[in-house]
Amino acid sequence: MKLILLQDVERLGSRGQVVTVKDGYARNYLLPKKIALKATPAQLKQLDNIRNQLATKEEKIRKRLAGFAEKLGLVSLKTTIRTGNEGAFGAITNADIAGLLAQAGFEIDRHSIVLSETVRGPGIYDIPIKLGHEVTATVKLWVAEEPA
Repeated sequence: MKLILLQDVERLGSRGQVVTVKDGYARNYLLPKKIALKATPAQLKQLDNIRNQLATKEEKIRKRLAGFAEKLGLVSLKTTIRTGNEGAFGAITNADIAGLLAQAGFEIDRHSIVLSETVRGPGIYDIPIKLGHEVTATVKLWVAEEPA
């Protein structure tokens, strides 16, 4: 029996996917629990319309985020780190970078800032920021030395 899934089902498929299952599994589990609908021609046509609408919405969101990523890419952040004879005291974290971005006028969640390596010394760093919908921006971070 062909069904359209209304929810993600482990080892079967994801929401909106058309799957073929045995009649008993459909009648006794998926249909009574409203996890799936029978895939009639009208339902399939409606599903295609919904997918097209979602694709256009997704594209609009992605374009808007790409424009925001461009603006964010022009930002250059500057900060200092205290250093002594044996190196830096502490590190610059994603929360510190989120604070610097907030001062520059960009409210970014600290969990969106991806630090592949810990910033523990002076230098120039490229900091990737995941904006969602597969859009990533890169911000330059200039770290200067502040003697202890």
